[in-house]
Amino acid sequence: MTSVTPEPAKTGTINAEASIEQRETEGLSQGQIVRRRFFRHRGALVAMFVLAFIVLLSFTSVGISLWGIRIPGWWQYTWTQIPPVENRGAPTLSLIPEWLGGDGIRFGNHPFGQDEVGRDIFAVVMRGAQQSIMVMVIAGVVATIIGVVIGALAGYYRKATDAVLMRFTDIVITIPLIVIGSVLGRTFGNLGAAVLGVIIGLFAWTTLARLVRGEFLTLREREFVDAARVSGARDRRIIFRHILPNAIGVIVVNATLLMAGAILLESALSYIGFGVQSPDTSLGKIVSDNQAAFSTRPWLFWWPGVFIIAIALCINFIGDGLRDAFDPRQKKMPSARAMARAGLAKTGAAAPAAVDTTPSTDAPSVTMPGAAPYTGDTGGDRDPRAENPHDGRTP
Repeated sequence: MTSVTPEPAKTGTINAEASIEQRETEGLSQGQIVRRRFFRHRGALVAMFVLAFIVLLSFTSVGISLWGIRIPGWWQYTWTQIPPVENRGAPTLSLIPEWLGGDGIRFGNHPFGQDEVGRDIFAVVMRGAQQSIMVMVIAGVVATIIGVVIGALAGYYRKATDAVLMRFTDIVITIPLIVIGSVLGRTFGNLGAAVLGVIIGLFAWTTLARLVRGEFLTLREREFVDAARVSGARDRRIIFRHILPNAIGVIVVNATLLMAGAILLESALSYIGFGVQSPDTSLGKIVSDNQAAFSTRPWLFWWPGVFIIAIALCINFIGDGLRDAFDPRQKKMPSARAMARAGLAKTGAAAPAAVDTTPSTDAPSVTMPGAAPYTGDTGGDRDPRAENPHDGRTP
């Protein structure tokens, strides 16, 4: 008699989850899938809006001044003006209502306070954020371009090209980045944040180059690369049109990490006096200029420090969201409602599948001495074996 044993529900659940994911991505391009996964990452989405707000606030409030080009902003003071001191230089910003014992919700003329000479700290911090963001973006772009090119050439051509480029990378790695930045920043820091960003980017590409090289070593052996070679495509086209788009996930994620490291490095260099030079300023330089007033006017450290931390955290959260979006192994667990729509029970378990566990009746052939071979087939009219085992013998 046939027996039926229920299959474990785990298999049905896994199949349902795969079916849900396939339906969600059906008919979508790779870019659309990545974009949908990124927008589902709440931390990355919030960080992107916060970073966009910081960029808009800093570049529109006090205007832009770059290489002699001056575009005024909507804030009443600039970072070089010295208005009369109000509220003894303390911040005029208040967020506590009067019915809670505060001064009421008000912004005031100097929401971040004033320094020892009377400059508006809000204007100074906004200018510092401009310069730090500029260094971050320029350093990230320069380091990404150099790292991608060196890593791609080393991973694709291998042999002598790989050996020369990787040994050069090892030499750059052995030199501390903070030392290179200090020496070159002291020499070229007075040329502006853009030049400092280029200098940082020229020496911050080593990690990305190694990662890109590893990706190219793997991708160059794939079938689509062989097909491109057979069709007569040149090496440049194979590198930039076939392999590079498949390594874009690693590149984008590590480019964001480079930017976060660049703004921290710029702040450190400016703090020790080897970054952006006067009369310009940056977030690290604001902290350095006001370090003597730490015990008397701590708000001079709060605001530049908050902006440094906020920008670095936003970049890291965005990089985390991009990593999850580009990594195909990162899968989102379907909700209970999605599982129910897929035809599953509320518990998320699939209906047990019927599996026939009846032992096979195909027995091996057995040959009895002096009798017909027994094959296990008893469906005939009579059993070919003799009832008495002695019947087949000679008396």
